[in-house]
Amino acid sequence: MASDDPRQGTDGRARPAGVPEVSVSRDPVHVRRRRLAAGALLGAVLLGGWGMGQVFGGNGSSAGDGESVAGPTEATAPQQGAADGEGSGADAAGAAQEEPAADRETSGETSGEDTTDPAGARDEADQVWQREPAPAEHPSDTTALEQVDYLTGGLTPKSVMASGHGLMIANNMMYSHTSTVFDSTTREQVEVLEDSVELAAFGIEGHPGVSQGSPVEAVWTEDGRYAYVSQYTMYGQNFGVEGFDACTRDSGVGASFVYRFDAEEMAWDQVFQVGAVPKYLALSPDQQTLLVSNWCDATLSVVDTEKGEETGTVELAAAPRGLAIMPDNRTVYAVAMYADELYKVDLAEGTAEVVMQTPPRPRHLNLADEGRTLYLTTSGGNAVLKIDTATDEVVDEAAPGAEPRSVVLSPDEKALYVVNYDEASVSKVRTSDMEVIDTVGVDANPIGIDYDPVTHTVWVACYGGSIYVFDDQDSLL
Repeated sequence: MASDDPRQGTDGRARPAGVPEVSVSRDPVHVRRRRLAAGALLGAVLLGGWGMGQVFGGNGSSAGDGESVAGPTEATAPQQGAADGEGSGADAAGAAQEEPAADRETSGETSGEDTTDPAGARDEADQVWQREPAPAEHPSDTTALEQVDYLTGGLTPKSVMASGHGLMIANNMMYSHTSTVFDSTTREQVEVLEDSVELAAFGIEGHPGVSQGSPVEAVWTEDGRYAYVSQYTMYGQNFGVEGFDACTRDSGVGASFVYRFDAEEMAWDQVFQVGAVPKYLALSPDQQTLLVSNWCDATLSVVDTEKGEETGTVELAAAPRGLAIMPDNRTVYAVAMYADELYKVDLAEGTAEVVMQTPPRPRHLNLADEGRTLYLTTSGGNAVLKIDTATDEVVDEAAPGAEPRSVVLSPDEKALYVVNYDEASVSKVRTSDMEVIDTVGVDANPIGIDYDPVTHTVWVACYGGSIYVFDDQDSLL
């Protein structure tokens, strides 16, 4: 049960030191209300000045309007969903919907322009996705993780992914029906995306009216312009059986969809169908192919990114999840989580072969060293395996903690960052010898993680309703 004490996290632990007890809500609805109020007050003051000028015979000029807040489009309207578990079985019922840990009402970047101008605000936000990664001062295997922020309020994050160019997208637990987009530098919310769409508007027939999704994972294009977000299951007309984690091909679970987010427009701009309960996604190095692992279908969807449609599938085994595409754009590693198998897929031939029986529940894959090294996380085996792709043999391994799940590799490939779901921690593993060199505590059930190369920070999503942000350069081991 969540604590009623606003100074505590969802697992009852004290809120991090230096975090004020009183904070301003960053809920988008509340932000818009405050801005409307401020705009109305400004308008009243200016109008009053104009009126006084008329009374005293002055040449009063027409005052500008207060801030005009355009109504959100259907695809981007913020909505606060109920905090609940996604199909993973995590119990998040009653998780505290805390306010943000700090008042982030003021923009982290100002240019002297009128901040009440909505067009100006949108222009500034539109540039966030075009930032460039910064060079690191220290090798990642010499630094320690240092917490710099703790984000809450309207979050139930299942995953968090960096664009590499200034944005982060957090996909909230499926019943929350939202994805939250952050500026990675200011760590402010810049958009809350509702998963409700009219599929007919995207050229998809057979599902009249408004349909809802359930965001799970995301992958960004190399330039940071677009993010593809998998929808665990769909709600609305003609979708078949609702998705669930114990499903099989015979469960009757309907096909689901992937949405594409446009960072310039801050809205969904493309929707296409894939398999039943899509989970992980990966883009080929040439950006021409998107792969989606379909949990219930036990298939891999092959999507042509230019056409925005599924062009084929590859048969795998029970509960496929993690994916990694080799530099040749043709060879793919994939894991079947419930079959305990590692596959090598040939996209040109549309075939897959088992190359390894793994420890229990293989989950996540990372490629390094120009494709010569593969890191495989086994959540049931409590290990991260280092694999030589020339031989497909394990050459080393690490024991980061209890039930390691998602993993991210540092830009210099000298460190792995692993969330340990069952012990509420994040471990940093040195890739040269697979030794754990740093461990930090977080809230219960850390599930998602990614590295932002613009700020050299590590973002950690915890199911209960929080995101931790750790600096990875300022403190040396």
